[in-house]
Amino acid sequence: MIIDVIIPAFNEAKSIGEVLKDIPSDQVRNVIVVDNNSTDETALIALEAGAVVLNQPIQGYGASCLKGMEYLAGLGESPEIVVFLDGDYSDYPEELPMLVAPIERGTVDMVIGSRVLGQRERHSLMPQQLVGNWIAVKMLRLLHGVVFTDLGPFRAIRYDKLLQLEMCDMNYGWTVEMQIKAAKSKLRCMEVPVRYRVRIGQSKVSGTVKGSLMAGYKIILTLLRYV
Repeated sequence: MIIDVIIPAFNEAKSIGEVLKDIPSDQVRNVIVVDNNSTDETALIALEAGAVVLNQPIQGYGASCLKGMEYLAGLGESPEIVVFLDGDYSDYPEELPMLVAPIERGTVDMVIGSRVLGQRERHSLMPQQLVGNWIAVKMLRLLHGVVFTDLGPFRAIRYDKLLQLEMCDMNYGWTVEMQIKAAKSKLRCMEVPVRYRVRIGQSKVSGTVKGSLMAGYKIILTLLRYV
């Protein structure tokens, strides 16, 4: 199956090369790095590593993902699977085959890489992330009747099903929006345990009090929006 990867990136010059190096190139057609107003050499390093590099001047995680999807829509041949992956090297890109395998077998439409179920390095998830994630998945179950353990960014989904979801969130609500809409659309979803390590550099979200509060607020707002 044709697999394309979308990586939102904001000032990830120290890590993006490692991420791209570890993606199984024999299984992926395009790796699209969406540079979200970086002030370092993220775009140049990604370009030199062979990635398709796009510029997204609108700040936001979701905005970057949507920019990557816009690129896919313009290709002559659409992918069958899209993988979303962070550019900070906290995920293990070499685990991509494990995420896409259930989709390739035709048993599911979307796979979430669960950091909660997998092995993770000490301090790779900050306390505020653990608490916020726990609250979010409990609300997902209570409000939308779907069971997940994580809102992990490392995920794979059939491209046709992704389009069906009509994603629109421009920032922190992107991952939970996808999981809510997948539940409402009756997509076949599953989680697989993935490893997780301390990211390279400081997180722009969990690394600051303001970022953590803004992310938490937006996630809860998104959960309530689709009730």
